[in-house]
Parts: sequence; C-alpha cells; structure tokens
Amino acid sequence: MLITLVSTGQHRYIQIQTKPTQETTTPRHSTNMASSTSHITTTIIFIFVSLLFVVSSLSPVLSLPTLSDPGHPLLANQTFRPLQELHRLKRIRAYLKKMNKPAVKTIQSPDGDVIDCVTSNLQPAFDHPQLKGQEPLEPPDRPKGHDSIDAMTESFQLWTDSGESCPEGTIPIRRTTEKDILRASSIRKFGRKLRRGVRHDTMSSDHEHAVAFVNGDQYYGAKASLNVWAPGVTDQYEFSLSQLWVISGSFGNDLNTIEAGWQVSPDLYGDNNPRFFTYWTTDAYQTTGCYNLLCSGFVQTNNKIAIGAAISPRSSYNGRQFDIAIMVWKDPKHGHWWLEFGSGLLVGYWPSFLFSHLRSHASMIQFGGEIVNSRSMGFHTSTQMGSGHFADEGFGKASYFRNLQAVDWDNSLIPLSNLHLLADHPNCYDIIAGKSNIWGSYFYYGGPGRNVKCP
Repeated sequence: MLITLVSTGQHRYIQIQTKPTQETTTPRHSTNMASSTSHITTTIIFIFVSLLFVVSSLSPVLSLPTLSDPGHPLLANQTFRPLQELHRLKRIRAYLKKMNKPAVKTIQSPDGDVIDCVTSNLQPAFDHPQLKGQEPLEPPDRPKGHDSIDAMTESFQLWTDSGESCPEGTIPIRRTTEKDILRASSIRKFGRKLRRGVRHDTMSSDHEHAVAFVNGDQYYGAKASLNVWAPGVTDQYEFSLSQLWVISGSFGNDLNTIEAGWQVSPDLYGDNNPRFFTYWTTDAYQTTGCYNLLCSGFVQTNNKIAIGAAISPRSSYNGRQFDIAIMVWKDPKHGHWWLEFGSGLLVGYWPSFLFSHLRSHASMIQFGGEIVNSRSMGFHTSTQMGSGHFADEGFGKASYFRNLQAVDWDNSLIPLSNLHLLADHPNCYDIIAGKSNIWGSYFYYGGPGRNVKCP
C-alpha cells in the first residue's frame, strides 16, 4: 500500500493505492470482483477513519501541517509516512509542553515573537534536580570599579515597544513554537551549538572567527561594550554572532564555557533579527548546555529582558551607533556566575554546580565575532560578520568591542593587558586593536565574507 498527497489546483487530498489482485482484473469473475472491491473499499475507509481519529486526538496547540502550505517540512516530497510523522509531532508536542511554562501574562512582539511572563520559580532552570523547590538568589555585589555610565535607551528589545511589561515576580520567556523545533534536525539538537564553538587554533573548519583573547592567568569575569548590527546571513543553517566567552578547561571534551552577546540565526529563531543570547557548556558542546533558557541551567532574575528576543535599535552604516554592555562575573560569596546586560540590569546567573573547571575560575577570556561557513553553494559564504565591513573602515562603519576588562581574584575590574588577536580567515573577516583614554582597550572586527580575495 502507498499513501501519497495528490495536488489538484488549490486542493490536496490523501490517495491510498493498493495493488490489485488477479480476481479484480478478470471480468468473468464478477462475484469475486465485487467481494474484492468491497474488501478494498472497507480497508481504505478503515485506514482513513483511523488516520482521522489519530489526527483529531492531537491538541489544537500542535496541529498537523496545513496541507495548503507547500513549504512545510513534512510536505517537501509530497509523500510521507503518516504514523511516523504523527509520532514525531507527538514528541514535539510533549517537548513544547515541558518547555513552555504556564504564563500569567502574554505579550505579542511586533516581530512575531510571543513573550510569556512566567512566575520566576516555574522557569526551566528549576526543572534541574539540584534546583527543584528553590527560589532565585538575591543580587550579589558588583565588581569593584564597576559603574553604570553606559547610557541605554529604555526600549532595547522589540517586544517592549508596545509599552507592555512582565509583572514583578515573573520573567519574560520567548515562547518556543512548533516551527522552531521543525527547523532543527532533531529535538535533541534544538537549541544547541555544534562543536568547535571556541577558536583556539587555525585549523580549517566551518566556523570562522575574528577574536581578541587573553590567557595564562586566573580570571573571574569579563566586561565589554559592543555595537549591534543586523548582518546578512545567506544560508538558513549558518549564523553570525558577536559575543564574549568565559572559558576554562582544555579544548578537549572537558571544555567549560559561558557565553553572551548578540546573534543572527535563521535556524534557531526563524528570521534575521539580531537577538540577545546566552550559552553554556561543560563538555565542549557535546551533551550539556544550551542557548538561552532552552534547558535547565541559567536562572533568570530580571523581568525586563527576554533572552533570545530581538534587540532594537541597531547600528547603521555611517550613521548612529548603538552598543550594549555585557558583564559576566563570579560572585565571591556563593561562587555562581552572574550576567549583567546594559547599564546595571542583572539578568541572572549560572549556578556553579553546572560546571567542573569554572567552579574555580576561568583560564581564558575571549571577545569577538564568529560565523558559520557551510559552503552550501560550493564556495565561501557571503554571510557577514559584524557590520559586514572590514575593520580598517573604523568607527561608524565597522563593528567594535570597547572598554575590554577582566575581573580579578579580588572581584575588581581591571584593564586587559597582553591582548592577542586572531582572524583565521583574514581575507574574509579581520580584526584591528587599539587603546584610548575613553575606550580603553578596544578593537574593530568583521567583514563581508565572500569577495575577490575570499573566493
């Protein structure tokens, strides 16, 4: 038996074909033919009714693909195995039910996102066995030397443009949708980075970087301001990001990282908006960690920031520049790693028990840009890094990190020294560093990707 989708103009329907028996093709045996035909018809009706019963049992929240949508992943070849796909969709429904927590308020963002205001102690972090039943911690002391001179507009994420906000005692969470899951190759890989997320050598890979880093000491945090752009990403399965990394362990299977910044990722979010994001791993991106709040780990304490939501405004070429400050540091009292966004907005923390090496300190701090070059067309991608322009174009045209600092053993912010630069494909994306009284240690970085010197 073969089940296919048949298209006639604006209509699609299920067609079930069975291989005819010898009796059904011989006119002389009319009685057998009628019996066989009746049997086949009964079988078809039974299968069709069974399918309708299974389909109708699904929750309206997770419906089968609309047959009028030819672009849906399940209809790509116009032939599918219904029971397998139904089983897959049931797994997705169960995953969404677990991840999308009950909301006390829902806000519609202009970019299509739905933001759920979820009671703090019901957020995904508290699904973790070591956090069950607990409440978010009180804010720690900021590092010495920290100030809030970096001005920020009140509305720095699109979902807040309407003036709506989440009540005290709740946190805003970007709702995960069926389409988000279907873009990933599997539920297990959804919200996860592939390996090679940190650049530590110049070996060829599909991840390319332009970064500045320090190592060789013990670090307890990092801070920088970086301007926000909307780089073009030319392949659905590529991304472009700008972030800071807090790193410890070897670059083998025990790598620990904490990461925060902005990224454009059509695969993860379904669009090309720059979005504030976080990430963590304790085993080199193998089985632990995730983006944002897509697994149990990061504990959010702020009701004004939605991790994974679009940032607005953005910088414009030869025009206004908009940057954000990001700081990650280790609370000396409890040992957890805290995240601050903008001018003094505490976002939340990564509990120290999530990590192995980072329970103590970091051994490397890294800042910069990263893209994925899938070479899906047989040549280097045109996905942009930063502004899409090379570092030597400077302010207003190139992307930058400024006021690079580290947190030392005494919980004090200190300027970075011995800054190392690395651009593993300098004809595609490059980096230039400098120092000034106002910007301290800084660098410009980025590029257009494919060009005459980057084929």
